Amino acid sequence: MALRINDTVPNLELETDLGTFKLHDWIGDSWAILFSHPKDFTPVCTTEFGAVATLATEWEKRGTKVMGLSVDGVEEHKQWKADIETFSGAVPTFPIIADESLAVSKALDMLPADAYLPDGRTAADSASVRVVFIISPDKKLQLSMSYPMSVGRNFAEVLRALDALQTSYGEPVAMPANWQVGDEVIVALSLDDEQAKAKYGEVDIKLPYLRTTKLDK
Repeated sequence: MALRINDTVPNLELETDLGTFKLHDWIGDSWAILFSHPKDFTPVCTTEFGAVATLATEWEKRGTKVMGLSVDGVEEHKQWKADIETFSGAVPTFPIIADESLAVSKALDMLPADAYLPDGRTAADSASVRVVFIISPDKKLQLSMSYPMSVGRNFAEVLRALDALQTSYGEPVAMPANWQVGDEVIVALSLDDEQAKAKYGEVDIKLPYLRTTKLDK
């Protein structure tokens, strides 16, 4: 069964280039982003890992840990990180899961159950390992994105989505299209007009079912 929004992510044991640990232990009390790739030393993935490395201070500001996954081994990950640094100018300090057996990819439903990696494998053999998971501190999946081989991920959008999730976490609000930090938010329909005004002060009733307000945070 696919991993769905609000599912608790399985507490997998992960072998990475920075050691072996349980997923829930690594997440701790933080938010977490897990982003996966079909193979080391591939062009699109190198640009993406570089983008994640350059955003290190942004992840830290948001109390968020990041971890990559690739279907190659620990030694390949360590060598590949040198290329990532050369390309991006940033040191990739986050761990990369060594998922040579596809055990993690299958457990998190990144691949079909019958997927395998033949000898002499290429990135095309694990092309569907191209996802982003955002996980909240309670170890629940809050967002997932899947990308094809040909489209590099936009990590500015991942940041925007993370900001939206953190802003709405435990708060009866939702974010409109193209929302950015500081924009108005939508008040949930679980609050009637009087409750919304009592909680948020000024509420703009654009439609009976579309009410917006500004948050202090």
